[in-house]
Amino acid sequence: MSERYYDDERRSDRNRPDRSGTSTSRGSSPGSRRTKSNNPVKKSSVQRRSASYNDRTRQSASNAGKHRKKRRKKSAKRWFLVPIILLLLIAIPFCFIYFNISKIQTYKMDKNKILMNTVNDPNMKNYKNILILGVDSRANELDKNTRSDSIIIASINKSTHEVKLTSVYRDTYLNVEGHNFTKATHAYAYGGPELAISTINRNLDLNIEDFVTVNFSAVANVVDALGGVEIDITEDELDYVNAYTRDVARINGTKCVYLKSAGRQILDGNQATGYCRVRYTKGGDFTRAQRQRTVMQAIFNKAKSSNPITLYKVMNEMLPQIYTSLSSSDIFLLALDGFAYKLGTDEGFPYEKTTPTINKASVVLPTTLESNVIALHKNLFGTENYQPSNTVTEFSNAIK
Repeated sequence: MSERYYDDERRSDRNRPDRSGTSTSRGSSPGSRRTKSNNPVKKSSVQRRSASYNDRTRQSASNAGKHRKKRRKKSAKRWFLVPIILLLLIAIPFCFIYFNISKIQTYKMDKNKILMNTVNDPNMKNYKNILILGVDSRANELDKNTRSDSIIIASINKSTHEVKLTSVYRDTYLNVEGHNFTKATHAYAYGGPELAISTINRNLDLNIEDFVTVNFSAVANVVDALGGVEIDITEDELDYVNAYTRDVARINGTKCVYLKSAGRQILDGNQATGYCRVRYTKGGDFTRAQRQRTVMQAIFNKAKSSNPITLYKVMNEMLPQIYTSLSSSDIFLLALDGFAYKLGTDEGFPYEKTTPTINKASVVLPTTLESNVIALHKNLFGTENYQPSNTVTEFSNAIK
């Protein structure tokens, strides 16, 4: 019985399928068992998950590399745009200034007609001297036969940007080429900017080559664009300011607003211009010139503290009403340093003077012209013991 049991077990083992799913018989070799099965070996679920994870990892790494390359490209583009944006931010204001400068009326001056003396003042080369002329034209004419109601020498220190203003009194008795001795205000009417500049150069030993002419309406418009300027009005000025304000408003075709009382107050454009024109109070033309410099200083200080929008309005109002020999590039360079400028002393010339009547006209007579020119060079350029030219000495002796 036991032998039959073992025989049955051996037969059963021969017929039991192996783990690969095939039936084996006794005496079969392992190689023959693998050959009999043509189906591939199936992977377990763990192996499948592992393979899938590895594939996803490789794909993610590949995608990450692509994203990094894109980010590097975008970053490079952004850094490339930064300097372009900065250049635009810098260029836009410059272009705006340069474009608006084209609104200025320019005058092609014949430099050969400008007369100068042989001057020995080495300090003068450190300054840019410009003649500013306020034209007395009721019709707002800048380039025709009009008298210069205001004559101001602007001396700009090229290193410190300090600006000194010197008013030459309009009735100053000077030598005007071709017209002998007469009032300084007549030179612009007789021979335009060339003769006006030559008159100042020859009588004061200066080297002026450029001018800026402004009409009184420009002053009114600029003050209004700035929102007014603060000026102290005295009791003896009040009635005259109102009278001139009415005159200026009529010329400009604008509404006239009268001042109600004296004291420190905000003046509009017409009022500020009327204030500049007052000349019948104590001091006459001397205090008038001081008032003009006071308004110029008030405009300058108000403009420096104004925002860009206000300055844009000021430029639009002022530039079309300017007549100058300065080139666009000269004005552009001056404008770039605009906020660096600071006003220094402001004075009137001549310093020592009398007011006699000559040829039935009241004039301002320097006493003497020679000594006043010496003082002028010290005040403007810091030159000690200046020796006037032979021309100035000749003129001085002629009007003693």
